[in-house]
Amino acid sequence: MNEKSAAGWIKKVESDLKLGKVSITSDDPSTDGICFYMQQCAEKYLKAFLTFNGKEIEKTHDIAKLINECSKVNKGFNSLFEFGVTELTDYAVESRYDILFFPSEDEAKDSIEIAEKVKKFFLTKLIEQGYKDR
Repeated sequence: MNEKSAAGWIKKVESDLKLGKVSITSDDPSTDGICFYMQQCAEKYLKAFLTFNGKEIEKTHDIAKLINECSKVNKGFNSLFEFGVTELTDYAVESRYDILFFPSEDEAKDSIEIAEKVKKFFLTKLIEQGYKDR
């Protein structure tokens, strides 16, 4: 187990989540940025789980691929597919580089909701494996 590295991932992802939650409350939220950061949240939570379990992390933004890797350690991760989390994958690149891509506020709110579900699931699974929530 690599608890220290997992804690580092968690600290980074909490920062991403905070950015999205604060931005959505503004008068003119940066929906592309919010969706990007929520994709990053899901990606980093999955990578934190892999790190905690001593698995190598491939450089990828593909949420489905990361869920499949996590499922090799804990089959319960397959249930993440039910949350619509894989829909966040497109935000990793499209929201950053497509100059015409601006998701709606509803899409941004949905992305935050999905990231929160991943967070709750992830923390439950990590604590089950002995992680000490700090």
